[in-house]
Amino acid sequence: MDEELRSLTERLRQESQGTAAYDRLLATEDHDELAEVLTAAGQPLWARELAAFRLGTAGDRRAFETLVLLLNHRDPPRCASAAYALARLQDPRTARAAAALATNELRVAYALHPVRLLVELRAPESVPALITTLERRLRPHDPYRKVALACVDGLGSLGDTRARRVLNEALAHPTLAEAAVQALARIPRPR
Repeated sequence: MDEELRSLTERLRQESQGTAAYDRLLATEDHDELAEVLTAAGQPLWARELAAFRLGTAGDRRAFETLVLLLNHRDPPRCASAAYALARLQDPRTARAAAALATNELRVAYALHPVRLLVELRAPESVPALITTLERRLRPHDPYRKVALACVDGLGSLGDTRARRVLNEALAHPTLAEAAVQALARIPRPR
């Protein structure tokens, strides 16, 4: 069992209070049974999350919508497990959804995991979304420094020259300056 699944199963075992339904969802190999949990009325959140995670990591695209909703959840562990599963789902819609969540100013408090997912995906949407998100975080007294730092680190990891301008702007922000220097060092210089 990999570490992400172990963490998820421990958390959801506690939420479900170790019910027989939890044990069944954890043990089943029937993807149709798991997919049914995603659409059936009255299912608890822990059951939907477990089913979506298992389907997503198995590459079953029926989990996509549920995982995107969980990626934007107020509970960081749910966001983290959704991002992990989405990265393995290999659904072409994932990068577009993550970019939309990362750049949504009304949900910026929950943008950390979509930003990290964009870096992992290395999709065409990744760099423009990270630049947009970081530009908005460079306003005075912005409270979302973790999101800004994730953007800076991610842009350095992606190494795209389009990020040079916004990373240079980030140098003026004491909480981002060191990370911006490191990120800029990873971006090829123009010839």
